[in-house]
Amino acid sequence: MKMMKNTAIYLLLLLFTFGLTACQSGDQTSKESPKNSSNQTTSSAKKTHVVQSGDTLYGISFRSGLNYRDVAAWNGIEEPYTIKIGQKIRLTPPGTSSSKTSAPTTVSTSKTPAQTKPVVVTPPVKTTAQPQVPVDSNINWQWPTKGELVGLYIADDKTNQGINIAGKAGQKIVAAADGVVVYSGSGLIGYGELLIIKHNSEWISAYAHNDKRLVAEGVTVKAGQHIADMGQTGTVSDMLHFEIRRNGKPVDPLLYLPKK
Repeated sequence: MKMMKNTAIYLLLLLFTFGLTACQSGDQTSKESPKNSSNQTTSSAKKTHVVQSGDTLYGISFRSGLNYRDVAAWNGIEEPYTIKIGQKIRLTPPGTSSSKTSAPTTVSTSKTPAQTKPVVVTPPVKTTAQPQVPVDSNINWQWPTKGELVGLYIADDKTNQGINIAGKAGQKIVAAADGVVVYSGSGLIGYGELLIIKHNSEWISAYAHNDKRLVAEGVTVKAGQHIADMGQTGTVSDMLHFEIRRNGKPVDPLLYLPKK
């Protein structure tokens, strides 16, 4: 009898101990603080250019593939388009999405795995670039120099936005049409000694890698006028890199130069 009583007391002690442990475990679970979720906000910086020594509005626009008139309008700059060192030049229209902050993106740290739907991958459709159609420029273009054509214009390829004409060091480079020199310098990376001529409000031409520039900014030139000597500044061999642009966008010079 005494043994049964002792056994009952022992069982009660075990049940009490188990219940206490369970309560303590439940308290720990309820006191466990949830992990903090973090919010990550991303924003697109305004696309601007800070004017450096030697910069011109034409040069900045040329480098960015923009029409100088648009850039001037976006920045409230009037003719003769004077800019100052340290001035911030907007390269996008006011009010465009590039100046807006994107909606905050919340990064969840929940332990529960997100339910994802299977992604169906569609193979890209191969497209062939459409050939450019020449636009009447009302300009009598002529070849800017003599030599072998060693590089062709390729649409939408930023490394082939004009043509390359091989020649000899010091060879004469001439203006491809009447116009005004709006850039004469070496501040555009990859172009070496560069000249840009404005022919009218829409059309410009560019002459890169010169050994020597013979005309300054603001000078009026005639078609066929000697404006530079061929060289290899910014490249590895003597050549002229020649571009024609309409409203800031490169076009294929071979569509406008006389057929050889």
